[in-house]
Amino acid sequence: MSAPTPLPTDRSIVVTGGASGIGLAVTTLLLSEGVPVAVLDRDASALARLRDAHPGARLLAQEVSVTDAAAVDRAVERAAKELAPLWGVVTCAGIVRDRTILKMTEEDWRAVLDVNLSGTFFALRAGALRMKELGGGRMVAIASIVGLRGGFGQANYAASKAGVVAVVETAAREFGKHGITVNAIAPGFVRTPMTAKYGETLEEACKAESPLGTVCEPEDIARSVRYLLSPEAGHITGVVLRVDGGQAIGA
Repeated sequence: MSAPTPLPTDRSIVVTGGASGIGLAVTTLLLSEGVPVAVLDRDASALARLRDAHPGARLLAQEVSVTDAAAVDRAVERAAKELAPLWGVVTCAGIVRDRTILKMTEEDWRAVLDVNLSGTFFALRAGALRMKELGGGRMVAIASIVGLRGGFGQANYAASKAGVVAVVETAAREFGKHGITVNAIAPGFVRTPMTAKYGETLEEACKAESPLGTVCEPEDIARSVRYLLSPEAGHITGVVLRVDGGQAIGA
């Protein structure tokens, strides 16, 4: 089997939430291949650790909340100017605030929708405005199997990720004429700092759902993102790729 085609190193990729969890795994993989990466993250300490871990890399780490549309637009513009013309956008920024519907506050509802859904929309829009002038590019949004099937105590999270899928499918239709592909990845349980708070009970339950009897690592998602960013995926758009060890279908 031939080696995968290298990613462009004369174009940059924006990764939201790129300083931790899935986003960090994506950032690390892209930097390892010499791709210029602009990370948008609101965690200043995590951004500092990222910079320290990659001295000399073509990395632009910016403290940005994805809920701020104007700040996202400025950060994407800066990436295109200071790193390289834009090739891709990967939206990994996300939060959870789990409560059952009857206990969920308005603030819990809005906060998750603002980060997970609006943040994705703002980043994809900002990226498309630059990429359409360059003859194409790639967009990958991190959704979730919860957005496809719901999740107990996760009405806000499920709604946000279902919305991400809808935005991706709409953007694929609208951006195709510009040569931009838009796809989503729907992970199951992924072992990250965000899911660590749930403890081993949930992890074991998710393992039991998987025909493989495993849970996903951030690097598994990063490799799938890398494929959708690659030249090989040039005829794939509007797709929701489940990377869940079969968790959605059950053991």
